[in-house]
Amino acid sequence: MGAFEHLRQIFQAALVRVDPYRMLVDHVRLEGNRLVVAFDGHHHQVELDAFDRVLVLGAGKASARMAKAMEDILGDRIGGGLVSVKTGHGEPLARVEVIEAAHPTPDGQSVAAARRIAALAEAADRRTLILNLISGGGSALLCAPLADQATGVALTLDDKQAVTRALLACGADIGEINCVRKHLSGVKGGRLARLMAPARSLNFILSDVVGDRLDTIASGLTCPDSTTFAQARAILDAYRLGGTVPAAVLRALTLGAEGRIAETLKPGDPEADLATNILIGTNLGALLAARDRAQALGYNTAALTCGITGEARQVAKVLFGIARDVRQSGLLVAKPALVIAGGETVVTLSGGGKGGRNQEMALAFLAELAKDEHGGHGIHFLSASTDGSDGPTDAAGAFASAEVLAAARAAGLSMDAALRDNDSYHFFQATGHLLKTGPTMTNVCDLHMMLIT
Repeated sequence: MGAFEHLRQIFQAALVRVDPYRMLVDHVRLEGNRLVVAFDGHHHQVELDAFDRVLVLGAGKASARMAKAMEDILGDRIGGGLVSVKTGHGEPLARVEVIEAAHPTPDGQSVAAARRIAALAEAADRRTLILNLISGGGSALLCAPLADQATGVALTLDDKQAVTRALLACGADIGEINCVRKHLSGVKGGRLARLMAPARSLNFILSDVVGDRLDTIASGLTCPDSTTFAQARAILDAYRLGGTVPAAVLRALTLGAEGRIAETLKPGDPEADLATNILIGTNLGALLAARDRAQALGYNTAALTCGITGEARQVAKVLFGIARDVRQSGLLVAKPALVIAGGETVVTLSGGGKGGRNQEMALAFLAELAKDEHGGHGIHFLSASTDGSDGPTDAAGAFASAEVLAAARAAGLSMDAALRDNDSYHFFQATGHLLKTGPTMTNVCDLHMMLIT
Protein backbone atom coordinates (compact mmCIF):
# COMPACT_ATOMS: atom_id res chain seq x y z
CA MET A 1 0.00 0.00 0.00
CA GLY A 2 1.48 3.34 -1.09
CA ALA A 3 1.99 6.55 0.85
CA PHE A 4 -0.93 8.31 -0.81
CA GLU A 5 -3.30 5.52 0.20
CA HIS A 6 -1.98 5.66 3.75
CA LEU A 7 -2.62 9.40 3.84
CA ARG A 8 -6.16 8.83 2.59
CA GLN A 9 -6.79 6.24 5.30
CA ILE A 10 -5.37 8.47 8.01
CA PHE A 11 -7.52 11.39 6.90
CA GLN A 12 -10.61 9.17 6.74
CA ALA A 13 -9.99 8.00 10.30
CA ALA A 14 -9.99 11.63 11.40
CA LEU A 15 -13.34 12.21 9.69
CA VAL A 16 -14.89 9.19 11.40
CA ARG A 17 -13.82 10.49 14.82
CA VAL A 18 -15.55 13.84 14.29
CA ASP A 19 -18.74 12.57 12.64
CA PRO A 20 -21.34 14.78 14.38
CA TYR A 21 -24.05 12.13 14.14
CA ARG A 22 -21.90 9.62 16.01
CA MET A 23 -20.84 12.20 18.60
CA LEU A 24 -24.44 13.13 19.39
CA VAL A 25 -25.93 9.64 19.53
CA ASP A 26 -23.01 8.52 21.71
CA HIS A 27 -23.36 11.39 24.20
CA VAL A 28 -27.04 12.40 24.18
CA ARG A 29 -29.75 9.97 25.26
CA LEU A 30 -33.38 9.82 26.29
CA GLU A 31 -34.12 8.28 29.70
CA GLY A 32 -37.88 8.20 30.14
CA ASN A 33 -38.92 11.85 29.98
CA ARG A 34 -35.43 13.11 30.67
CA LEU A 35 -32.91 14.26 28.07
CA VAL A 36 -29.40 13.48 29.30
CA VAL A 37 -26.31 15.14 27.79
CA ALA A 38 -22.87 13.84 28.82
CA PHE A 39 -19.88 15.29 26.95
CA ASP A 40 -16.47 15.86 28.53
CA GLY A 41 -16.97 18.76 30.89
CA HIS A 42 -20.68 19.03 30.15
CA HIS A 43 -23.33 17.06 32.02
CA HIS A 44 -26.90 18.23 31.70
CA GLN A 45 -30.32 16.75 32.39
CA VAL A 46 -33.51 18.31 31.09
CA GLU A 47 -36.98 17.23 32.20
CA LEU A 48 -38.98 17.25 28.99
CA ASP A 49 -42.26 17.32 30.93
CA ALA A 50 -41.44 20.97 31.70
CA PHE A 51 -41.91 21.86 28.03
CA ASP A 52 -44.82 21.76 25.62
CA ARG A 53 -42.65 21.67 22.53
CA VAL A 54 -39.15 20.69 21.43
CA LEU A 55 -37.91 22.74 18.47
CA VAL A 56 -34.76 21.98 16.44
CA LEU A 57 -32.94 24.88 14.78
CA GLY A 58 -29.47 25.10 13.30
CA ALA A 59 -27.00 26.42 10.79
CA GLY A 60 -23.73 25.10 9.41
CA LYS A 61 -22.28 22.49 7.10
CA ALA A 62 -22.88 19.70 9.63
CA SER A 63 -26.29 20.80 10.90
CA ALA A 64 -28.39 18.38 8.84
CA ARG A 65 -26.24 15.47 10.06
CA MET A 66 -26.70 16.72 13.62
CA ALA A 67 -30.45 17.07 13.12
CA LYS A 68 -30.60 13.46 11.91
CA ALA A 69 -29.04 12.40 15.20
CA MET A 70 -31.57 14.40 17.19
CA GLU A 71 -34.43 12.85 15.24
CA ASP A 72 -33.11 9.37 15.98
CA ILE A 73 -32.68 10.21 19.68
CA LEU A 74 -35.99 12.02 20.30
CA GLY A 75 -38.32 10.76 17.55
CA ASP A 76 -41.82 12.23 17.71
CA ARG A 77 -40.94 14.39 20.70
CA ILE A 78 -39.54 16.86 18.16
CA GLY A 79 -42.25 19.33 17.20
CA GLY A 80 -40.57 20.68 14.08
CA GLY A 81 -37.67 22.86 13.15
CA LEU A 82 -35.37 24.17 10.43
CA VAL A 83 -31.65 23.95 9.67
CA SER A 84 -29.63 25.80 7.02
CA VAL A 85 -26.77 23.88 5.37
CA LYS A 86 -24.38 24.33 2.49
CA THR A 87 -25.68 23.18 -0.88
CA GLY A 88 -25.00 19.46 -1.18
CA HIS A 89 -24.75 18.93 2.59
CA GLY A 90 -28.41 18.14 3.23
CA GLU A 91 -29.85 14.90 4.56
CA PRO A 92 -33.38 13.48 4.35
CA LEU A 93 -35.12 14.31 7.63
CA ALA A 94 -38.58 13.43 8.91
CA ARG A 95 -39.36 16.27 11.33
CA VAL A 96 -36.86 19.04 10.61
CA GLU A 97 -36.86 21.03 7.38
CA VAL A 98 -33.57 21.60 5.54
CA ILE A 99 -32.70 24.69 3.52
CA GLU A 100 -29.59 24.54 1.34
CA ALA A 101 -27.73 27.80 0.80
CA ALA A 102 -24.44 29.15 -0.54
CA HIS A 103 -21.06 29.18 1.21
CA PRO A 104 -18.71 31.01 1.78
CA THR A 105 -20.56 34.00 0.27
CA PRO A 106 -24.21 34.10 1.39
CA ASP A 107 -27.10 34.10 -1.06
CA GLY A 108 -30.87 34.62 -1.06
CA GLN A 109 -31.43 31.20 0.49
CA SER A 110 -29.19 32.21 3.38
CA VAL A 111 -31.36 35.27 3.97
CA ALA A 112 -34.58 33.24 3.71
CA ALA A 113 -33.26 30.71 6.20
CA ALA A 114 -32.26 33.44 8.65
CA ARG A 115 -35.66 35.09 8.46
CA ARG A 116 -37.51 31.84 9.06
CA ILE A 117 -35.24 30.73 11.91
CA ALA A 118 -35.53 34.18 13.50
CA ALA A 119 -39.33 33.95 13.27
CA LEU A 120 -39.35 30.48 14.88
CA ALA A 121 -37.05 31.73 17.63
CA GLU A 122 -39.17 34.80 18.35
CA ALA A 123 -42.35 32.68 18.53
CA ALA A 124 -40.83 30.35 21.17
CA ASP A 125 -42.01 30.82 24.76
CA ARG A 126 -41.04 29.61 28.24
CA ARG A 127 -42.60 26.22 27.52
CA THR A 128 -40.38 25.67 24.44
CA LEU A 129 -37.06 23.82 24.52
CA ILE A 130 -34.85 24.71 21.56
CA LEU A 131 -32.12 22.31 20.45
CA ASN A 132 -29.81 24.47 18.38
CA LEU A 133 -27.28 22.72 16.11
CA ILE A 134 -24.35 24.92 15.13
CA SER A 135 -21.29 24.15 13.03
CA GLY A 136 -18.77 25.87 10.80
CA GLY A 137 -20.25 27.71 7.85
CA GLY A 138 -23.15 28.99 9.91
CA SER A 139 -22.04 32.58 9.41
CA ALA A 140 -22.70 32.47 5.67
CA LEU A 141 -25.63 30.07 5.86
CA LEU A 142 -27.63 32.27 8.24
CA CYS A 143 -27.46 35.75 6.74
CA ALA A 144 -29.66 38.38 8.40
CA PRO A 145 -28.51 41.84 7.24
CA LEU A 146 -28.62 44.33 10.10
CA ALA A 147 -31.68 46.58 10.28
CA ASP A 148 -32.20 49.37 12.81
CA GLN A 149 -35.32 51.50 12.62
CA ALA A 150 -34.04 54.30 14.85
CA THR A 151 -31.10 55.12 12.56
CA GLY A 152 -32.58 53.98 9.27
CA VAL A 153 -29.86 51.36 8.77
CA ALA A 154 -31.11 48.60 6.49
CA LEU A 155 -28.29 46.54 5.05
CA THR A 156 -28.88 44.25 2.08
CA LEU A 157 -27.65 40.86 0.92
CA ASP A 158 -25.47 42.67 -1.63
CA ASP A 159 -23.85 44.61 1.20
CA LYS A 160 -23.08 41.43 3.15
CA GLN A 161 -21.77 39.64 0.05
CA ALA A 162 -19.45 42.51 -0.79
CA VAL A 163 -18.01 42.59 2.74
CA THR A 164 -17.53 38.81 2.77
CA ARG A 165 -15.70 38.84 -0.56
CA ALA A 166 -13.46 41.70 0.51
CA LEU A 167 -12.53 40.09 3.82
CA LEU A 168 -11.81 36.72 2.21
CA ALA A 169 -9.60 38.31 -0.45
CA CYS A 170 -7.53 40.51 1.86
CA GLY A 171 -6.24 37.69 4.09
CA ALA A 172 -8.27 38.50 7.21
CA ASP A 173 -8.45 35.57 9.61
CA ILE A 174 -11.69 33.92 10.72
CA GLY A 175 -11.80 35.84 14.01
CA GLU A 176 -11.55 39.17 12.21
CA ILE A 177 -14.10 38.14 9.60
CA ASN A 178 -16.57 37.03 12.26
CA CYS A 179 -16.12 40.22 14.31
CA VAL A 180 -17.28 42.23 11.30
CA ARG A 181 -20.05 39.77 10.45
CA LYS A 182 -21.45 39.88 13.98
CA HIS A 183 -21.91 43.62 13.85
CA LEU A 184 -23.63 43.57 10.47
CA SER A 185 -26.12 40.85 11.44
CA GLY A 186 -29.45 40.51 13.17
CA VAL A 187 -28.68 37.00 14.49
CA LYS A 188 -24.93 36.74 15.08
CA GLY A 189 -22.97 37.84 18.12
CA GLY A 190 -25.55 36.28 20.43
CA ARG A 191 -28.48 38.06 18.82
CA LEU A 192 -30.12 34.69 18.07
CA ALA A 193 -30.06 33.97 21.82
CA ARG A 194 -31.92 37.27 22.35
CA LEU A 195 -34.52 36.25 19.80
CA MET A 196 -35.02 32.84 21.45
CA ALA A 197 -35.64 34.30 24.91
CA PRO A 198 -37.63 33.47 27.03
CA ALA A 199 -37.24 29.92 25.67
CA ARG A 200 -34.46 27.74 27.04
CA SER A 201 -31.92 26.42 24.54
CA LEU A 202 -29.31 23.68 24.43
CA ASN A 203 -26.81 24.67 21.74
CA PHE A 204 -24.64 21.84 20.40
CA ILE A 205 -21.58 23.34 18.71
CA LEU A 206 -19.03 21.73 16.38
CA SER A 207 -15.89 23.86 16.21
CA ASP A 208 -14.30 24.97 12.96
CA VAL A 209 -12.11 27.69 14.46
CA VAL A 210 -8.62 27.57 15.92
CA GLY A 211 -8.85 27.78 19.69
CA ASP A 212 -12.48 26.57 19.75
CA ARG A 213 -13.88 29.87 21.05
CA LEU A 214 -17.64 29.47 21.19
CA ASP A 215 -18.19 33.16 20.46
CA THR A 216 -16.37 32.77 17.13
CA ILE A 217 -17.86 29.53 15.76
CA ALA A 218 -20.56 30.52 13.22
CA SER A 219 -20.04 34.06 14.54
CA GLY A 220 -21.36 33.15 17.98
CA LEU A 221 -25.09 32.84 17.29
CA THR A 222 -25.93 31.97 20.90
CA CYS A 223 -22.87 33.22 22.81
CA PRO A 224 -22.04 36.52 24.49
CA ASP A 225 -19.71 38.59 22.34
CA SER A 226 -16.70 40.48 23.66
CA THR A 227 -16.05 42.38 20.41
CA THR A 228 -17.48 45.78 19.54
CA PHE A 229 -18.65 47.90 16.63
CA ALA A 230 -15.49 49.95 17.02
CA GLN A 231 -13.30 46.88 16.62
CA ALA A 232 -15.23 45.78 13.52
CA ARG A 233 -14.71 49.21 11.95
CA ALA A 234 -11.01 49.10 12.88
CA ILE A 235 -10.59 45.77 11.07
CA LEU A 236 -11.87 47.29 7.83
CA ASP A 237 -9.50 50.20 8.32
CA ALA A 238 -6.54 47.92 9.06
CA TYR A 239 -7.02 46.09 5.75
CA ARG A 240 -7.74 49.37 3.92
CA LEU A 241 -11.19 48.24 2.86
CA GLY A 242 -12.90 51.60 3.38
CA GLY A 243 -13.01 52.21 -0.35
CA THR A 244 -14.00 48.65 -1.18
CA VAL A 245 -17.00 47.84 1.00
CA PRO A 246 -20.38 49.55 0.53
CA ALA A 247 -20.91 52.95 2.17
CA ALA A 248 -23.94 51.56 4.04
CA VAL A 249 -21.67 49.10 5.82
CA LEU A 250 -19.27 51.82 6.94
CA ARG A 251 -22.20 53.93 8.13
CA ALA A 252 -23.67 51.06 10.16
CA LEU A 253 -20.35 50.31 11.87
CA THR A 254 -19.74 53.99 12.56
CA LEU A 255 -23.20 54.48 14.10
CA GLY A 256 -22.69 51.38 16.20
CA ALA A 257 -19.31 52.61 17.40
CA GLU A 258 -21.03 55.86 18.44
CA GLY A 259 -23.51 53.87 20.54
CA ARG A 260 -26.50 54.63 18.34
CA ILE A 261 -27.15 50.96 17.44
CA ALA A 262 -27.49 48.30 20.14
CA GLU A 263 -24.40 46.16 20.65
CA THR A 264 -24.24 42.39 20.36
CA LEU A 265 -25.12 40.19 23.36
CA LYS A 266 -22.65 40.76 26.18
CA PRO A 267 -21.63 38.65 29.21
CA GLY A 268 -24.12 39.27 32.00
CA ASP A 269 -27.08 39.99 29.72
CA PRO A 270 -30.09 38.02 31.05
CA GLU A 271 -30.76 36.29 27.73
CA ALA A 272 -27.35 34.64 27.94
CA ASP A 273 -28.41 32.69 31.04
CA LEU A 274 -31.12 30.88 29.05
CA ALA A 275 -28.63 29.49 26.50
CA THR A 276 -26.48 26.47 27.39
CA ASN A 277 -23.61 26.12 24.91
CA ILE A 278 -22.01 22.67 24.55
CA LEU A 279 -18.85 22.00 22.50
CA ILE A 280 -19.13 18.54 20.92
CA GLY A 281 -16.19 18.24 18.52
CA THR A 282 -12.88 19.91 17.64
CA ASN A 283 -9.85 19.76 15.39
CA LEU A 284 -7.92 18.17 18.25
CA GLY A 285 -10.21 15.14 18.14
CA ALA A 286 -9.59 14.73 14.40
CA LEU A 287 -5.85 15.16 14.85
CA LEU A 288 -5.66 12.51 17.56
CA ALA A 289 -7.68 10.05 15.48
CA ALA A 290 -5.31 10.57 12.55
CA ARG A 291 -2.35 9.97 14.85
CA ASP A 292 -3.89 6.74 16.13
CA ARG A 293 -4.52 5.43 12.62
CA ALA A 294 -0.95 6.25 11.55
CA GLN A 295 0.42 4.36 14.53
CA ALA A 296 -1.73 1.35 13.58
CA LEU A 297 -0.18 1.51 10.09
CA GLY A 298 3.29 1.30 11.62
CA TYR A 299 4.40 4.93 11.64
CA ASN A 300 6.08 6.77 14.47
CA THR A 301 4.02 9.90 15.04
CA ALA A 302 4.46 13.50 16.13
CA ALA A 303 1.45 15.77 16.55
CA LEU A 304 2.65 19.37 16.36
CA THR A 305 -0.39 21.50 17.14
CA CYS A 306 -4.04 22.07 16.33
CA GLY A 307 -3.44 25.82 16.26
CA ILE A 308 -1.84 26.44 12.85
CA THR A 309 -2.72 29.88 11.45
CA GLY A 310 -1.15 32.39 9.06
CA GLU A 311 -0.52 32.51 5.32
CA ALA A 312 -0.78 29.06 3.75
CA ARG A 313 2.41 29.55 1.72
CA GLN A 314 4.48 30.47 4.76
CA VAL A 315 3.13 27.56 6.80
CA ALA A 316 4.09 25.24 3.93
CA LYS A 317 7.70 26.38 4.17
CA VAL A 318 7.79 25.69 7.91
CA LEU A 319 6.26 22.25 7.51
CA PHE A 320 8.68 21.34 4.74
CA GLY A 321 11.60 22.32 6.98
CA ILE A 322 10.31 19.97 9.66
CA ALA A 323 9.84 17.13 7.16
CA ARG A 324 13.36 17.60 5.81
CA ASP A 325 14.84 17.44 9.32
CA VAL A 326 12.93 14.24 10.10
CA ARG A 327 14.12 12.67 6.84
CA GLN A 328 17.74 13.65 7.33
CA SER A 329 18.33 13.29 11.06
CA GLY A 330 15.23 11.91 12.76
CA LEU A 331 14.83 15.22 14.55
CA LEU A 332 11.44 15.31 16.31
CA VAL A 333 10.56 11.70 15.42
CA ALA A 334 12.26 8.68 13.87
CA LYS A 335 11.38 7.35 10.41
CA PRO A 336 9.03 6.04 9.17
CA ALA A 337 7.05 8.93 10.53
CA LEU A 338 3.80 10.83 10.34
CA VAL A 339 4.02 14.47 11.37
CA ILE A 340 0.61 16.10 11.67
CA ALA A 341 -0.78 19.53 12.44
CA GLY A 342 -4.21 21.11 12.37
CA GLY A 343 -5.72 24.56 12.17
CA GLU A 344 -6.85 27.02 9.53
CA THR A 345 -4.66 29.20 7.35
CA VAL A 346 -5.51 32.07 5.04
CA VAL A 347 -4.65 33.07 1.48
CA THR A 348 -4.16 36.65 0.37
CA LEU A 349 -5.43 36.63 -3.20
CA SER A 350 -3.33 38.19 -5.93
CA GLY A 351 -4.64 36.31 -8.98
CA GLY A 352 -7.88 35.16 -10.50
CA GLY A 353 -7.40 31.40 -10.38
CA LYS A 354 -9.31 28.72 -8.54
CA GLY A 355 -8.30 26.98 -5.33
CA GLY A 356 -8.48 26.90 -1.55
CA ARG A 357 -6.12 27.36 1.35
CA ASN A 358 -5.21 23.66 1.51
CA GLN A 359 -4.54 23.36 -2.21
CA GLU A 360 -2.48 26.55 -2.03
CA MET A 361 -0.47 25.09 0.86
CA ALA A 362 0.10 21.84 -1.05
CA LEU A 363 1.30 23.80 -4.08
CA ALA A 364 3.67 25.89 -1.95
CA PHE A 365 4.93 22.69 -0.31
CA LEU A 366 5.51 21.22 -3.76
CA ALA A 367 7.53 24.30 -4.70
CA GLU A 368 9.77 23.60 -1.69
CA LEU A 369 10.11 19.96 -2.76
CA ALA A 370 11.24 21.16 -6.19
CA LYS A 371 14.20 22.93 -4.54
CA ASP A 372 15.09 19.94 -2.34
CA GLU A 373 18.54 18.44 -2.87
CA HIS A 374 16.99 14.96 -2.88
CA GLY A 375 14.21 15.85 -5.31
CA GLY A 376 11.57 15.52 -2.64
CA HIS A 377 12.01 11.77 -2.30
CA GLY A 378 10.88 10.25 0.98
CA ILE A 379 8.33 13.00 1.76
CA HIS A 380 4.61 12.80 1.01
CA PHE A 381 2.28 15.63 2.01
CA LEU A 382 -1.49 16.08 2.24
CA SER A 383 -3.35 19.21 3.28
CA ALA A 384 -7.13 18.89 3.41
CA SER A 385 -10.26 20.44 4.85
CA THR A 386 -12.38 18.20 7.06
CA ASP A 387 -15.60 19.45 5.46
CA GLY A 388 -14.59 18.09 2.07
CA SER A 389 -14.67 21.45 0.27
CA ASP A 390 -11.54 23.58 0.28
CA GLY A 391 -12.52 27.12 -0.61
CA PRO A 392 -14.99 27.39 -3.51
CA THR A 393 -13.98 23.99 -4.95
CA ASP A 394 -15.17 20.39 -4.96
CA ALA A 395 -11.86 19.14 -3.55
CA ALA A 396 -10.94 18.74 0.11
CA GLY A 397 -7.26 19.43 -0.61
CA ALA A 398 -4.26 18.11 -2.51
CA PHE A 399 -1.14 15.93 -2.29
CA ALA A 400 2.49 16.90 -2.80
CA SER A 401 5.46 14.56 -3.37
CA ALA A 402 8.23 13.70 -5.80
CA GLU A 403 5.64 11.78 -7.85
CA VAL A 404 3.48 14.92 -8.13
CA LEU A 405 6.55 16.89 -9.17
CA ALA A 406 7.24 14.40 -11.95
CA ALA A 407 3.64 14.54 -13.16
CA ALA A 408 3.69 18.33 -13.19
CA ARG A 409 6.90 18.45 -15.19
CA ALA A 410 5.62 15.87 -17.65
CA ALA A 411 2.51 18.00 -18.18
CA GLY A 412 4.56 21.17 -18.63
CA LEU A 413 2.98 22.89 -15.65
CA SER A 414 4.49 25.92 -13.93
CA MET A 415 4.24 26.04 -10.14
CA ASP A 416 5.30 29.68 -10.10
CA ALA A 417 2.58 30.67 -12.54
CA ALA A 418 -0.07 28.74 -10.62
CA LEU A 419 1.00 30.37 -7.34
CA ARG A 420 0.96 33.86 -8.90
CA ASP A 421 -2.59 33.28 -10.13
CA ASN A 422 -3.78 31.39 -7.00
CA ASP A 423 -4.70 28.58 -9.41
CA SER A 424 -3.81 25.53 -7.34
CA TYR A 425 -7.01 23.65 -8.22
CA HIS A 426 -6.33 23.47 -11.94
CA PHE A 427 -2.67 22.64 -11.31
CA PHE A 428 -3.49 19.59 -9.19
CA GLN A 429 -6.42 18.67 -11.40
CA ALA A 430 -3.96 18.39 -14.29
CA THR A 431 -1.61 16.14 -12.30
CA GLY A 432 -4.44 14.02 -10.87
CA HIS A 433 -3.55 14.74 -7.24
CA LEU A 434 -6.58 16.51 -5.82
CA LEU A 435 -8.24 14.82 -2.84
CA LYS A 436 -11.99 14.61 -3.43
CA THR A 437 -14.12 13.20 -0.63
CA GLY A 438 -17.47 14.80 -1.38
CA PRO A 439 -19.35 16.51 1.48
CA THR A 440 -18.22 14.92 4.75
CA MET A 441 -21.08 16.37 6.89
CA THR A 442 -18.56 17.54 9.47
CA ASN A 443 -16.31 20.58 9.78
CA VAL A 444 -13.42 20.97 12.24
CA CYS A 445 -10.86 23.04 10.31
CA ASP A 446 -7.97 21.47 8.35
CA LEU A 447 -5.33 18.75 8.71
CA HIS A 448 -1.78 18.93 7.33
CA MET A 449 0.00 15.58 7.24
CA MET A 450 3.51 14.54 6.20
CA LEU A 451 4.68 10.95 5.78
CA ILE A 452 8.47 10.72 5.89
CA THR A 453 10.25 7.49 4.99
